[in-house]
Amino acid sequence: MKMDFKYRQPFFMVLLILLIGFFAVSVAGVLRFSVGPSMGLAGSDSAAVSQAASGAKALFPVSGSAPFSFADLAEKLSPVVVNISTTKTFKMEGRSRSPQGNAHPFERFFGEDEFFRRFFEEMPERELKQRSLGSGFIISPDGYIFTNNHVVEKAEKIKVKLSNGKEYDATVKGRDSRTDIALIKINPEGSLPTAKLGDSDKLRVGDWVVAIGNPFGLDHTVTVGIVSAKGRVIGAGPYDNFIQTDASINPGNSGGPLINLAGEVVGINTAIVAHGQGIGFAIPVNMAREILDDLKAKGKVTRGWLGVSVQDITDDIAKGLKLKEQSGALVTEVFDGDPADKAGIKQGDIIKEVDGKAVRDTHELLRIVAMVPVGKKVNVKILRDGATKDFQVNVAEREESKELASARKDTKENYGMTVQEVTPEIARRFGMPAPTGVFVTQVKEGSDAEDAGIQPQDVVLQINKVKINNLKDYQREIAKKTTEDRILLLIKRGRGTYYVAIRKD
Repeated sequence: MKMDFKYRQPFFMVLLILLIGFFAVSVAGVLRFSVGPSMGLAGSDSAAVSQAASGAKALFPVSGSAPFSFADLAEKLSPVVVNISTTKTFKMEGRSRSPQGNAHPFERFFGEDEFFRRFFEEMPERELKQRSLGSGFIISPDGYIFTNNHVVEKAEKIKVKLSNGKEYDATVKGRDSRTDIALIKINPEGSLPTAKLGDSDKLRVGDWVVAIGNPFGLDHTVTVGIVSAKGRVIGAGPYDNFIQTDASINPGNSGGPLINLAGEVVGINTAIVAHGQGIGFAIPVNMAREILDDLKAKGKVTRGWLGVSVQDITDDIAKGLKLKEQSGALVTEVFDGDPADKAGIKQGDIIKEVDGKAVRDTHELLRIVAMVPVGKKVNVKILRDGATKDFQVNVAEREESKELASARKDTKENYGMTVQEVTPEIARRFGMPAPTGVFVTQVKEGSDAEDAGIQPQDVVLQINKVKINNLKDYQREIAKKTTEDRILLLIKRGRGTYYVAIRKD
């Protein structure tokens, strides 16, 4: 049955209105997404994320989880970022060697015939100038500047160029190679703009950060990214605690600031992964702030020292010691007369806490103790034979020097390692105060001892915390039947002592 004409017209009008309404709603949604991305967050929630990313009131209004533009921040912070150029002199041998120790390029094509050998040998030694670029940021109106130690190390001349184009000679006021931080000084004509130092401890993974520097000599380049990770250990030094970011960092960025959305410096850009993209590292600014006074006053950093050698607790060692968890630092040696020794800490103790700060591993212990003022008495919480004990330790000053034989017939083999008595000759050769323990002469490939990490020339000092004086003690303890599936050994290697756990077959 056909629809009556008088009903047909209102029907199509209603349908047309609905289509227009649907189209209008769709267009509004697209425009709203393109103008202010919300990343799936409600307005109030996204604003809260932006504020939390900075840890303080942001420099500009944001309506989503990211600002409309970083231009205001870049404009405000660029004047505090400086370009640093250095000149270093090195000697080049007359022989066919480059400054990096590589063979002269001609040798690859012609070989070392008599002509080239005579020519290069007779060339006089000459000095070459090496120029390099880096970045830094101003921290005081009178011209103190933070940068990286590797930017200014061994530099004979340091030039600092400000954002307004003015250049000044700079002098090094303090350096710390262990954290790769340096403090330099210029004498400006007037008062300089300064960077505000933030709190790097408040950074969270996922927070927005901005890097400003001079990559490849391109002045005041601004890049943006997020905090990818915190507390990274990359093998740069004993106090590694890097902020990882995907904000682009390149050669020349070293020493420049990493900035949060509040316009505060939270890191010093330092390192990159050569073959990686989006992987850069910055020193937390709190670490720089902690050593600033020492750098200004003494030109170097004074660090705390407990007087112990420590190692991380592996899974095997934890089982050998019947520990419920692997956190803490295992004391392998206590140095006579040093603070820990005077306080009563012993070899085999596990340091769990220092000055109220929990110790997860040896790396964290180093960082905590290093920042304790010399002379301060701190509480050190240790675990000994399953019981927690507290010791009061007067922290001393760490000295830079303090870092953490022929076979005989009477040898014995167990678990793939062959040992012998420690003779007076062996003791003298390896710097031992007295002949004690047993000397490892051989370790079989693929044996339990090799799996545990034992090496020839190690000295076994203890077995399951029983002191080993000679081969007889060793044989008695190694042969003891226990219900444990591991044997815990304390070994001496070089100047250090370590615990290892051998799995029983």
